[in-house]
Amino acid sequence: MAYYTAQDYYTILREMPSGKGFCDIGFIPLDPTNPAMIVELKWNKSVDHAINQINSRDYFKAFEHYKDNLLLIGISYESDSGKKDYKHHTCRIQKYR
Repeated sequence: MAYYTAQDYYTILREMPSGKGFCDIGFIPLDPTNPAMIVELKWNKSVDHAINQINSRDYFKAFEHYKDNLLLIGISYESDSGKKDYKHHTCRIQKYR
């Protein structure tokens, strides 16, 4: 639901060209007082891996106008094929510095 509601406040770009590749989702605020957001999604990899990818591939370069109000978000989904009901999500939000 949050993703759909975000459309009222952000322009949402999937597979947004940025830096050395494509960030999974870019959120460009309609109101400049809201933070811009870069979201990297990972399956069976850590949120640290996601944040490191944002930094190592310079995804923030497409967000130069928002560098004083930019959030880097890594979301990880882990599953264990041996456990049918095991699903674990983790998220890390870091302010761009």
